[in-house]
Amino acid sequence: MIIKNLGKNFIINFFLVLLIFSLDRISKIYVIYLDKKFLGSEIFSSKFLNITLILNEGIAFGLLSFDEKYIYNILTIFIFIIILIIFFMLIKSKGLKKYSLLMIFGGALGNVFDRIFYKGVPDFIDFHIGNYHWFIFNVADIFITFGVILMIILELFGTNKENNL
Repeated sequence: MIIKNLGKNFIINFFLVLLIFSLDRISKIYVIYLDKKFLGSEIFSSKFLNITLILNEGIAFGLLSFDEKYIYNILTIFIFIIILIIFFMLIKSKGLKKYSLLMIFGGALGNVFDRIFYKGVPDFIDFHIGNYHWFIFNVADIFITFGVILMIILELFGTNKENNL
């Protein structure tokens, strides 16, 4: 029943999520490898971009980072529940809204995978201007952010007819 409701584009949708998950996994594995190779030093540094590995045990941008394992586990369960909700929203969505949810879903799967297997999410992309540094993030966060921005644009400026393309 669920597979039938996913629609005729199930294969395309599945491979989009798989592509996002794979790009995220490959980038994290490579940066972790480089971090071990260079003994934790800054992997890359330039005027606007640094590649430095950190392990984020909180949620977005390191918020809600705690040393207590039970709080970390509760937070991970809560994130997993949100991913399930996004999955069920995917089943009922169409058009661009579906693709925004697919980006969020693929990125969220990548980050929850890391929370389970690494006990934190490897973040490594550090944009900065001078001494002002943005939050360090990863490839999954990029897709989640683009998905959320697209969803906001669709909600603010799209009509129901446009969202169902």
